[in-house]
Amino acid sequence: MHRVKQIPLFIIAAILVGIKTYIVYRFYFDLSIESAFQEIILVVNAFAISMFIFSIAVWLKPKSQKRFIITTSIVLSVIIMANLMYYRNFTDFVTVPTLFQVNNAGDLGTSVVSLVYFSDLLLFLDVALIMTFMKLNTFKLEQFSSVFRRRIISVAMTAVVINLILAEIERPMLFQRGFDREYLVKNVGLPVFHGYDIVMTTSTQSKRLFADGSGIDEIDEYVNENVREKEAPVDLTGIAEDRNIIYIAVESMQTFLVDETLHGEEIIPFINEFKEDSYYFDNFYHQTGLGKTSDHEFLLDNSLYPLPNSAAFFTHAQNEYNSLPKIIKEELDYNSYVFHANNESFWNRNVMYDSLGYEEFFDVESYEFDESDEIGWGLNDKDFVDQTVDLIKDLDEPFYSKMITLTHHFPFEMPEEEATIDQFDSDSVTLNQYFQTARYTDEALEQFIDQLKEEGIYEDSIIIMMGDHYGISSYHNDAMAQFLGEDEITPYDEVKLQRVPMIVHIPGHEDTGTISTLSGQIDYKPTMLNMLGIENQNDIMFGNDLFSQDRKDFIAFRDGRIVGEDYIYASGNCYENSSGEIIEEAHCDTMREQAEQELNYSDEIIYGDLFRFYDFEQGEIADENES
Repeated sequence: MHRVKQIPLFIIAAILVGIKTYIVYRFYFDLSIESAFQEIILVVNAFAISMFIFSIAVWLKPKSQKRFIITTSIVLSVIIMANLMYYRNFTDFVTVPTLFQVNNAGDLGTSVVSLVYFSDLLLFLDVALIMTFMKLNTFKLEQFSSVFRRRIISVAMTAVVINLILAEIERPMLFQRGFDREYLVKNVGLPVFHGYDIVMTTSTQSKRLFADGSGIDEIDEYVNENVREKEAPVDLTGIAEDRNIIYIAVESMQTFLVDETLHGEEIIPFINEFKEDSYYFDNFYHQTGLGKTSDHEFLLDNSLYPLPNSAAFFTHAQNEYNSLPKIIKEELDYNSYVFHANNESFWNRNVMYDSLGYEEFFDVESYEFDESDEIGWGLNDKDFVDQTVDLIKDLDEPFYSKMITLTHHFPFEMPEEEATIDQFDSDSVTLNQYFQTARYTDEALEQFIDQLKEEGIYEDSIIIMMGDHYGISSYHNDAMAQFLGEDEITPYDEVKLQRVPMIVHIPGHEDTGTISTLSGQIDYKPTMLNMLGIENQNDIMFGNDLFSQDRKDFIAFRDGRIVGEDYIYASGNCYENSSGEIIEEAHCDTMREQAEQELNYSDEIIYGDLFRFYDFEQGEIADENES
């Protein structure tokens, strides 16, 4: 016992936090561990970083050591808990810009509570033990000698260096691949990841100050050679002229629901029927990042990629954009509107919509309802579409409108009396409830189309429906495998699950059908421009018309995953697209390089606000006096 008391308390704290950190990484987060070497790195980074942080105590006096040790253990526990809650919803980790989005948390309601499990209390067990050891004076607190200090710091720094070396061996240029946050966390740990994120955030925020537009020509050249279609598609060119465009963002709707049944019933019968009389894209991917629904809006309006560690709606809402609403206003005098029964400040929409050129945002204040009309996050979708039709009736035609549904949103809560399909039966409450809210939204969409017909708006409009992002994260892979009848969900399967429904419905148009072209949300803007008969050859976009045969052959995600015609890259492996078999990584190298270049170019445009220097009429850098 005497020898135990000779162990400094900060070492005990470092060991306890290291154990907890490893357990969380290994069993709470769904990090893919594919080899014994990766397991070793996970153990090393958990203890190395913990030891390094707590070794600071050797420079402090005993009383200050107490405060430092307990404060540090609490702070680290809170960081872990915050990341865990965020991960359960988004399968991602908290970044600095997301901390400035905490005003969104007020709208999460019960979804925040659903992210906390009773077992999470165990994550604060180390704090309780440390406080107990302090009270009982179980371990040593004293003024340490300079020799001991040097030894401890040397050991701690050596451990961190070993961690970094192992991480570099496992993943060369790890910090140059910062878009893959999972790799950063499992190789160097949350504290280092957050430190890296602070540095990168500071760096990107300074890019606008020093930008001069000199890089826009290189980006324009890349787009011209690799993205722009050499011949514009003609099948649907101008078909939308003088017609209303009604776009519906169907919250959290994924393609795996389409034509699928539960308990012998179609889950979304209306969408299944509606797509048969429409153009339906069954190989269409969402490409959102941390900004989720706002990222999907950003992709659609700009054909630029979302940012790697933040939401452009928050961090770059004041930028100059050559957005879809601006173009159709200038070219066709179309006014653009948004309908969404949520607070105007949510995702900073009240600021960003002005930058994008929307005429008016009909937010929660435009809808009449009380608590009895709410499901989940707010006004139920059936009342939402009913009141939206009344608002649309008063708009001058033709117009462009965007509707964003709300009921089919995590945590997918549905009052028993409103449910028209039974829940799934699995260990995942989230997946079990998912099907009921999907059915409800499907019924609301059917009601909406019927009301458009009754009001005489339907025939003069083109209706587009798209899932905005995934609803079921990889945290629920076991339950998802059960539903799909698979043994497991592999990284290859996870990529395939990122497909969302994309439906283009043109009343009176007979040439419809399913299109399996590889496509994504980046392709929406060029598609709309062509359907409206707008030639915009000088625009800088990273997408292609959905109906064009002259297209890029890959879809890029912000987390490093890539889908190609022949191959898929995910979690450090290259898969054959048709079979899902792992093949030599070299097969994916070409599309990875091009995807990374394209993502970087998009980032340069946003971080530097480069469009302020560009003349889209002339297709060149604007005169300095004009800009």
